[in-house]
Amino acid sequence: MASKNNTVGITEFIITGFNDLEHPKAVGIVILIIYSLILLGSTTNICIIASDKRLHTPMYFLICNLAIVDIMYSSSASVTMLTVLLVGVKTVSYKPCAAQMFLYNLGDFMEAGAIGLMAFDRLVAISNPLRYHSILTNTRILLLVLTTWVINSAVVGTLAGITEGLPYCHTVLKYTFCDYPGLVRAACVNPDDYFVFPTIVVSLVIYGNFVFILLSYIWIICTVFKISSESRKHMFSTCFSHMIVVVCYFVPKFVANILTRVGLVLTIPERNGLHIVATLVPSLVNPVVYCLRTKEIRNRILRIFKDNTVIPSK
Repeated sequence: MASKNNTVGITEFIITGFNDLEHPKAVGIVILIIYSLILLGSTTNICIIASDKRLHTPMYFLICNLAIVDIMYSSSASVTMLTVLLVGVKTVSYKPCAAQMFLYNLGDFMEAGAIGLMAFDRLVAISNPLRYHSILTNTRILLLVLTTWVINSAVVGTLAGITEGLPYCHTVLKYTFCDYPGLVRAACVNPDDYFVFPTIVVSLVIYGNFVFILLSYIWIICTVFKISSESRKHMFSTCFSHMIVVVCYFVPKFVANILTRVGLVLTIPERNGLHIVATLVPSLVNPVVYCLRTKEIRNRILRIFKDNTVIPSK
């Protein structure tokens, strides 16, 4: 492990993850469109839920929480990528880079936590429908959401503290935005020594939530088989939106973190592309799914468009 005496006075990093692109502007425009749709969809969900007191229920609070997480998660990576691709500025100062790393990792962990809380909501709703409103009150849901934010912030703060104390001697980040692996590999240290704790954290936070979600759905399936076929269809419909969200978030994670450890070889550009997909696609799909498949939100949007439609005079 290098000592701080070997440290070069580095105040900024150079993002080189897009250097191999033939058409960076075109890629930047695509990312800009996706990011704009994420902001539009997530903000729409938040505004509709906040403005309608009938939607101030545990399930909609969780949808609102997911929308807030999606905005933070996608913004933490998109701003730097758009600056590099569209503006052509590849340098980022250390402090903004460290802040971006914190927000990106917090968004990543909170995405898993938010999806896990939504699985818990569906589990209680289906296994204890008569006691659902007494078990999951608004106060309890808000406390659960706040707890996930506090715990994940503390965990990510620990990672940020690790990178803050590292001696840096490389200015080039072979990634598309600032994250923990990029900063560790830019330091004058053996990076393997600094990946043990994050691996444990990822296993507990992200894959721990996946195991909980999987067990929840096993319990839900066992419960659903005990009810009538008509009720079974309704239960499946209520869980289908959440299942789409689960697949969109966890599949890229398994490819990046599991398959690459058991034989799948990815080049650095392929890894960067996978990380971009893992960051933007879930945040894009989530608001679309809940706008289209949640009846109350969908009807509210249709009413807004209907009320704002001007009927031309004859």
